[in-house]
Formats: sequence, structure tokens, C-alpha cells
Amino acid sequence: MPYSSRFGDHFYSRNDGRAECAHVFINGNRLDERFGQAGILQIGETGFGTGLNFVETWRQWKSLAPDGARLGFTSFEKYPMQKNQIARALAHWPEVEEEASALLAAWPDKPESDISIAFGPVQLDVLLGNAEERLRDWKNKADAWFLDGFAPSRNPDMWSIELMFEIAAHSSDMATLSTYSAAGWVRRNLKAAGFTVEKRPGFIGKRDMTIGRLDNPKPL
Repeated sequence: MPYSSRFGDHFYSRNDGRAECAHVFINGNRLDERFGQAGILQIGETGFGTGLNFVETWRQWKSLAPDGARLGFTSFEKYPMQKNQIARALAHWPEVEEEASALLAAWPDKPESDISIAFGPVQLDVLLGNAEERLRDWKNKADAWFLDGFAPSRNPDMWSIELMFEIAAHSSDMATLSTYSAAGWVRRNLKAAGFTVEKRPGFIGKRDMTIGRLDNPKPL
């Protein structure tokens, strides 16, 4: 069970991180419905961590995507994990063995710069450094966001109002977001940036989570 001593928090639910990903991020963004659409679907993520969200999203996408569809997955990560750490974490789920093996084959032993990997129709980019600064220079826009930094009380920079405004500025029309967090100040920051947010039942052991849609983006 990966644990960050820097932030004093686990990387995902101790019940089942893969199931948590499906509940919070895939279902929260209605991606099970959107995976079947043609064209390019761009996902943005704050906090790559072990890569579990990426491999589970890839696994589900490829089972539903029509011919010619493409998936972009861009994650903003300040402290990338080493290859052996990711391998140890993802080995817990045989369901994503194929995707995890492909990721690990291309992942550097000790990442020191941005990572860009093409897996056929799937493009993974992990941009290293401060999320707000890296997002400010990002040239793309996301159709769906996974907000997955460590707990807001332990890592407030990943939930700041400045970062939420950058997320809104780098979102396509009517983009969606989801997060395991239901902290009041996080929801207020999202609303200030132009997202309509609502609570939904959280994953096992957590009463609430948050989903949102960009309805009224505000200027930075």
C-alpha cells in the first residue's frame, strides 16, 4: 500500500484503489458513456502517483472505444515515482497487468524530466514540477479532469484557487471533473473558477465526493 511520508497520506483507498478510480474518476466524469465516442478524448490529472488511474482508464477505454478513437492523458506531478515503486504498487491488480507492463517498459528508472509515451492511439504525458506553473504553459485543454492530489489538509497547494482557475482556463467547453474530496473550501474554489459542483456518494468508507462541470469559466 503506497504511502507518502512527505504528505502523510496514502496514494489511494486502502480498500481497493482500482475500484476507487472507477467510482470516483471514471463514473464521476461519466467516462463509461464517453469512451464509446469517436474522436479524441483528453483527460487531465493532478497527481500521477503510481499511474493506477492511467492504467485503469486505459483498460476501460480500449474495451469501449470505436475504431479511430484516441485518448490523451496528461498528468501534472511534482514528485514522480521510480519504476520499481510503480511496479510494486501496480502488481496488486492483475486486471491491469497488460497496461501496467506497457507503462513500466517505457517508464524511466528514476524520472528527472517530462515523460511522453505513445501507446498506439493512447498518448500519455506526465509533466513534472509545480502543477500551477506547468498547467499555465500547457497548450491543450482537457475534456475531463481527475483531481487526485493528496488530501487537501495535507497538500493544499494542489487544491488552491489559483490552480482551479488554471484548470478552468485549460478545459474544453462543458468539461467535467471529479475528485474524492468534498472539502468545503475546495468546492468553493471550484465554484469561483466557474464550475458547477455537487456532492455524490463517495467510495467505500467515505460519505461524499465531488463532481463538477464547467458552465461559467472566469478570467484569470
